Amino acid sequence: MGRPHLPLIGPLLFAALLLFAASWKAVALPLSTSSRWIVDEEGRRVKLACVNWVAHLEGVVAEGLSKQPLDSISQKVGEMGFNCVRLTWPLFLATNDSLAALTVRQSFRGLGLLESISGFQSNNPSLVDLPLIEAYQAVVKSLGDNNIMVILDNHISKPGWCCSSFDGNGFFGDQYFNPDLWVKGLAKMATLFNGVPNVVGMSLRNELRGARQSKADWYRYMERGAEAVHAANPDVLVVMSGLSYDKDLSFIRDRPVNLSFTGKVVFEIHWYGFSDSRAWVDGNPNQVCGAVVGNIMRMSGFLLDSGWPLFMSEFGADQRGTNANDNRYFSCFMGLAAELDLDWALWTLVGSYYLREGVVGMNEYYGALNWDWCEARNSSFLQRVSAIQSPFRGPGVSDRRTHKIIFHPLTGLCVVRKNLLDPLTLGPCTDSEAWYYSTTNKGLTIKGTYFCLQAQELGKPARLGIICGDPNSRWDPISDSKMHLSAQTGNGSSVCLDVDIATNTLVTNECKCLSRDKGCDPASQWFKLVDSTRSRPFSGRQGIRVV
Repeated sequence: MGRPHLPLIGPLLFAALLLFAASWKAVALPLSTSSRWIVDEEGRRVKLACVNWVAHLEGVVAEGLSKQPLDSISQKVGEMGFNCVRLTWPLFLATNDSLAALTVRQSFRGLGLLESISGFQSNNPSLVDLPLIEAYQAVVKSLGDNNIMVILDNHISKPGWCCSSFDGNGFFGDQYFNPDLWVKGLAKMATLFNGVPNVVGMSLRNELRGARQSKADWYRYMERGAEAVHAANPDVLVVMSGLSYDKDLSFIRDRPVNLSFTGKVVFEIHWYGFSDSRAWVDGNPNQVCGAVVGNIMRMSGFLLDSGWPLFMSEFGADQRGTNANDNRYFSCFMGLAAELDLDWALWTLVGSYYLREGVVGMNEYYGALNWDWCEARNSSFLQRVSAIQSPFRGPGVSDRRTHKIIFHPLTGLCVVRKNLLDPLTLGPCTDSEAWYYSTTNKGLTIKGTYFCLQAQELGKPARLGIICGDPNSRWDPISDSKMHLSAQTGNGSSVCLDVDIATNTLVTNECKCLSRDKGCDPASQWFKLVDSTRSRPFSGRQGIRVV
């Protein structure tokens, strides 16, 4: 399967989307939580739209600095619409003074990375002879200088690629995971970055896993780690991961965390296509999407209704567009991320690695940047993601009443109209109409008007009309994914809302992939009715300021 084709979205519109994303409203730091929302000092919602920047591998240096100047990379983060970086670090950087004191040059020389040293000397000469811990601090500072917030993520203990159940880094008591040393390291990093305003959060530990996992030890040590971070730096959010590779937080339902502080705790989860093995290509996509989303809601999504923020701190896909498993998963992900209006962090910024799993210069096909860190790897992918970079709702987003937008996960676009005569099309969600959906008569009506969405004939454009009680204006979310919107035509045929790729027009076609057929892809017919309170136009990416 090739890269999903996006309907008639050319360079000019993409440039406009990037300009939208780059416009930012000041965020009054520090951050805290209010029920399920992350908010600033003035009580306004701040949506974390982050990208992961790897700094936990053997070199213990943020990746890419042998390819491009640090400030250039930091600028690219903002230009791509991200307001935040989840910056990884290995525990030993904070607890092994000899490691932290190594210079970048010494670290790379020890690994035989002479070409990377040369690249550093060309692109970042002021960093190459800094101690590793100071090089890490320089990355944080550069991001702050470019209005990018940072979450410090303790990704692993011993520097190296993560993760397996047998790498000695998985759970408290493993070979490289001494709980006392971990708490000491968290407190040291929290202290080091106390007073650094763009460091807005600390993630206690990435992907707890392995045979030692236990809920009792999770509570014993995670609560202790949270208290240590908060005591050393009360300004930062404390991000807590679950069990089984950050997929399971179900135990919080019966036993909430018991901490001395409030208003700072955020929970995090991870979700990839490979999290469910090959289910997306071996099964019917509608059924797989419905089952996987149902499981996510049981394991972690319930926290939102319980008043806790939920941070999807890792997700991503092969950006070459040739991985059918990832392609199908990602449309399902986009639907859920928009519906829940999640905070998130894309894996990854990285275009290539100094050294990963013994391979020098490995290309990262999940990376937002290309191998030489010069340009976006896949601008169409970033265009899709831009749709969920700004908040749809939450405190201070807008005083407009809640309405629906009709979101198309495959493209990251929404249903828009130019006027009553032209066909409905897809366009930026910032231009979306405010729709009202009646759960009683299943009608989709433009708020403040009498016009409703109507199906015509098979293969014909959907249209707006004022007769809204007939079967052709009753739209049922069907299929296990609940993302097919189905109505009946005048002759009684069931049709589903679809997109004519050639004309970018909303049409109605025969519903796809409703059976157990695993060979078809329903993504063009997937639409999600998303709650929103934002007005048109909505200014975009949220930058930072200190109050």
